[in-house]
Amino acid sequence: MRSVVIGFTLGILLLQQQQSLWNWPALISLGCLIAILLLIKRKIRRTFFQDVLSCILGGLLGWIWASVIAINGLSHHLVAELEEQDIAVIGVITSLPSRVEYGQRFEFSIEHVLTEKVDRRQFPRKVMLSLYAPRIIKQESKPTALLTTLQPGERWRFTVRLRRPHGLANPYGFDYEVWMLEQGVNATGSVKSHESNQRLSHFVFSFNNCIEWARGKLRERILNALPDQPYAPVIVALVIGEQNAITQNDWKVFSRTGVSHLIAISGLHVTLVSGIFASLMFYLWRKSFFTRYQLPLILPAQKVAVLSGFFMALVYVALAGFGVPAQRTLIMAGVATLACLFNRISSVTNVLCLALGIVILVDPWAVLAPGFWLSFGAVGLLFYVSLGRSESKSVDYQNLASPKITSLKVKLYKHFQQASVAQYAITLGLVPLTMLLFNQVSLISPIANAIAIPVVSFLVTPCALMGSLLPAPLGTGILIVTNYVLHLLIIFLAWLSEFSWAIWQAPRPKIWMLCCALLGTAWCLAPKGWPLRWAGLLAWLPLCLNSSVYSKPNEFKVTAFDVGQGTAVLIETERHRMLYDTGPVFSSQSDAGSSVIYPYLKMRGIQRLDGLMISHSDIDHAGGALTLMQQLPIKWISSSLKLDSNLVQIAEQLSTHTTCLAGQAWEWDGIQFEVLHPYSSMYTDAKSKPNSMSCTLKITNGRQSILLAGDIEAKQEYELIKSNLKKLASTVLLVPHHGSGTSSTDEFLRSVNPKIAIFQLGYHNRYHHPKPIVWQRYSDFNITRFRTDQAGAITVNFGDEISVEEHRVAHGRYWYTKMDVD
Repeated sequence: MRSVVIGFTLGILLLQQQQSLWNWPALISLGCLIAILLLIKRKIRRTFFQDVLSCILGGLLGWIWASVIAINGLSHHLVAELEEQDIAVIGVITSLPSRVEYGQRFEFSIEHVLTEKVDRRQFPRKVMLSLYAPRIIKQESKPTALLTTLQPGERWRFTVRLRRPHGLANPYGFDYEVWMLEQGVNATGSVKSHESNQRLSHFVFSFNNCIEWARGKLRERILNALPDQPYAPVIVALVIGEQNAITQNDWKVFSRTGVSHLIAISGLHVTLVSGIFASLMFYLWRKSFFTRYQLPLILPAQKVAVLSGFFMALVYVALAGFGVPAQRTLIMAGVATLACLFNRISSVTNVLCLALGIVILVDPWAVLAPGFWLSFGAVGLLFYVSLGRSESKSVDYQNLASPKITSLKVKLYKHFQQASVAQYAITLGLVPLTMLLFNQVSLISPIANAIAIPVVSFLVTPCALMGSLLPAPLGTGILIVTNYVLHLLIIFLAWLSEFSWAIWQAPRPKIWMLCCALLGTAWCLAPKGWPLRWAGLLAWLPLCLNSSVYSKPNEFKVTAFDVGQGTAVLIETERHRMLYDTGPVFSSQSDAGSSVIYPYLKMRGIQRLDGLMISHSDIDHAGGALTLMQQLPIKWISSSLKLDSNLVQIAEQLSTHTTCLAGQAWEWDGIQFEVLHPYSSMYTDAKSKPNSMSCTLKITNGRQSILLAGDIEAKQEYELIKSNLKKLASTVLLVPHHGSGTSSTDEFLRSVNPKIAIFQLGYHNRYHHPKPIVWQRYSDFNITRFRTDQAGAITVNFGDEISVEEHRVAHGRYWYTKMDVD
């Protein structure tokens, strides 16, 4: 079985790396091959060859299974013809609405499509909707504001505007599209203001809706008991698994101290809660609930405890909304429960492999989640360092159990020793995987977890659950005390996170580096008596000495990030790195700097920038600047912003700020940089608009060049032609103003004469960029066009020749949204 499950996992993992799915004839042919291999296996008697063939069969089965599930999931996606159209639908709210600054966000299961000429069979089953405030709709024919009235299980008639699932596509970035596919969401969109919007039913009964309704009541209970408390969202996360309201600053503290796993309803919390309940039932069952019945004779107390623990795990996971990570925990608990009930727990590897197989059978996309590898890796490490090893003889328990030291203290000492070994194994053993998945390791984590794990697991989480379930005022009092304890803990964690050495960062390791580190880790954690266990750390050297990759001499690389409707470009030479613009703001808690640029720099091992140029003050160009200034050192900052702006004042405190002016020039590693715009006279002209002030930068290695034009418009293009005609010619052009109708004139394109044009813009953006006439104009000039909403991040390497890499092509996956642009 183990060979089949390992092969099954590898087959699914390989399928998730593919750019396209096989068609049905190919999958049927693969099924026939499996049948042939099964016949061959029956004639093989050697165990080794049987195991190899079982692994191959498992891999083929995994490929077919994941393909079938993916084909079914993609078949319900919204068709392109229905994007951005107003469509009337009837459906049910099937998730707890998330409260965000612009309104509410929720899953909506569509039952009927009311708009004519829309085929229900081609329409999505489940969509993710956003309700922007204010939206006035009807409830039982009475107009009212909807902001606080949405509840799970309600049936509504909405007029919606949908689009296919589409996310930002950048190297090392979060893959929103596969997350939507995993959740079963077939489209995203918004509720439009319309007089026909109305609630049709208060509650539609289903098991899921009952769970979501209960989660909503618990959230309301917590927030009402803790009004305006900054850490109330953390308690909500521990009780019902909703993390949307936790601030980015709090997540930063949790990440730097290595306690992020405690904030989710993880295996640790589920195991703890179910274990407490199982222990209680074990005690009561052994005592027959203090009655005359001999209950243990009917069913052993151990099995009752296991069943009770699984039931409590089921309840707790239900409170988490049956999220994918919680489902994995429940499946593992269920497998362990069955193994115990049927007395098949003798082989823990079989139990672990069975849990692994069921998890990926239910959710083939689980192999793409970091939590999948970390959770199974942690369990595997615990088995590796505990099973089959003799008890430590370094402590004389007989002497410990003197009259002065009770047996309770002996038990506590044993538990402490076991917990210490487990924590040591997990902290050390998960370092290679953590570096691969997150490119950082919290050095302060052992100290932080030593305090946070017992506080959160044994105090905060149980009290938060009791406070949520018990009636007021008792429950309210418990929640207040719990919030105070949590507040003290986070203050302590924030203090730890401020140490400069709190985390260690390095570039993402190559596969061979990871394999060496894993082998070294297994050597270090080997049983006592294993020769030179400390020497295993030598296998970590490639991982520890890994350094960031620079461009070759006299060459440079430009990466135009996919930041939606905005601009952010990274320029790299042999020994320097510079950022041109920082993308837009997405919300008060998120911007392109925190969501796209900094994660990319961190995964590349880039810990400082030599320069930052903010072309102008528009939020889609300067939105991520403050985040980046706070996250990493920047040698100098240049911009066209007013000197009294808040951003400039902060920049002057953190770095050296200069005003960008035409004529400024410098050289890095043989690469020439020159600012062509704006002119000094424009800073004193009160009529100058931010777009017209855009810093325009040309970069060249003498053979190839790129022109970064910001948001200049036709008037500024004309001025550049008059004053810098000879300097405008460039091989690559970052299209001015995202392809708006006010830029990219014929004269400007003729003067620049680029071979390649890059459009940085958002998918179905509200400005309808690029304008069709402008898009066609570039084609008429025989310019090769790339656009980030279609290609994702675009990387251009400038040497003797130019090479262009599109992220959605170079790292394509079968779930990526396909856009056909004429």
